[in-house]
Amino acid sequence: MSLLTVTGLGKSFGGNRAVDAVNFSVARGELLALIGPNGAGKSTTFNMVNGQLKADAGSIRLDGQELIGRKPREIWKLGVGRTFQIAETFASLTVIENVQMALISADARLYSMWRRASSYRRDDAMELLRQVGMGPQAERPCSVLAYGDVKRVELAIALANRPKLLLMDEPTAGMAPQERQALMALTKRLVVERGLAVLFTEHSMDVVFAYADRLIVLARGRLIASGPPAAIRDDPQVQSVYFGSGKTFEKPKELG
Repeated sequence: MSLLTVTGLGKSFGGNRAVDAVNFSVARGELLALIGPNGAGKSTTFNMVNGQLKADAGSIRLDGQELIGRKPREIWKLGVGRTFQIAETFASLTVIENVQMALISADARLYSMWRRASSYRRDDAMELLRQVGMGPQAERPCSVLAYGDVKRVELAIALANRPKLLLMDEPTAGMAPQERQALMALTKRLVVERGLAVLFTEHSMDVVFAYADRLIVLARGRLIASGPPAAIRDDPQVQSVYFGSGKTFEKPKELG
């Protein structure tokens, strides 16, 4: 059964139809990749699901509840987490304090700006950090972390409200190949363990074909293909949109 169901989604900017009658769904325990060339409408679609943009037409339902017309904070409270292309953390706080701040927000608690969050749900924050492999670095300031580790902290923050659906915008952007593989392998494990649904955009085709359960492909605002990685890789229309005639996607390298 689908957790997220998108039907007839549309958005225009002036005379430009950025997203045109797009339909797709995401099931619990599934990683769905949203791909397409530049200008395909990926970011617009993504931001409508998150509530940052309001759709002109269509429906976005999470567990049967309509999301269109709701603010991002309301959508977050319904169980939608998000990570961003450029990781967002408080650089001046420690790793664990960043996660504790997310837990405070999830619990709708108000803290004085002079009061440190260092005692708030510390065990829960540590458990989240252990799940993403950042437990040993809990007391380090985020400002000194490698970028791949900052991405892991951001993932822990996104999990603080126990989301049903996780939106990941270019999760491996700016990361080295080994870091990309590690982060997506971690995400895949969390999907299985937690029964999460994940919708992600990604430019690295190695990541997409290695980790996505299913792909949807946009071109000029329209959905042109949907299916498992092998079928999408061999789809002539997808090949044409990405490369023109005569070229194909390379099969992903074995990941260790």
